[in-house]
Amino acid sequence: MFAYDFPLLGVFWSMFIIFIWVLWFFLLFRVFVDIFRSHDLGGFAKVLWLIFVIFLPFLGVFVYLIARGHSMNERDLARARQNEAEFHSYVQSVAADTPSTADQLTKLADLNAKGVLTDAEYQQQKAKLLS
Repeated sequence: MFAYDFPLLGVFWSMFIIFIWVLWFFLLFRVFVDIFRSHDLGGFAKVLWLIFVIFLPFLGVFVYLIARGHSMNERDLARARQNEAEFHSYVQSVAADTPSTADQLTKLADLNAKGVLTDAEYQQQKAKLLS
């Protein structure tokens, strides 16, 4: 009885419709995010685009994609490059803060020469650094 009420093609059609709706909402949110992240648009232009997309959603999204779709990818790539550059500069700054093994050995030798560390403690720390 269930197969008669809801045939297999009906299941596929329902899945297709759900997929299209999910795709539509993804595209709609993607356009909203792009409008807000756009640095080349002024506040008034952003408001006009938002009003257009909110009151005429299908037409607004499609017109936005035609008018500014080519630069959406460029803005994403520029943002990704900026994030990557910030990440690399952070990693380099953190890596520069950690002393090298040679620096640590020099400090240990100085502490040993000043008498702060005993010879046994010096050898123990040196072995720990070199392992």
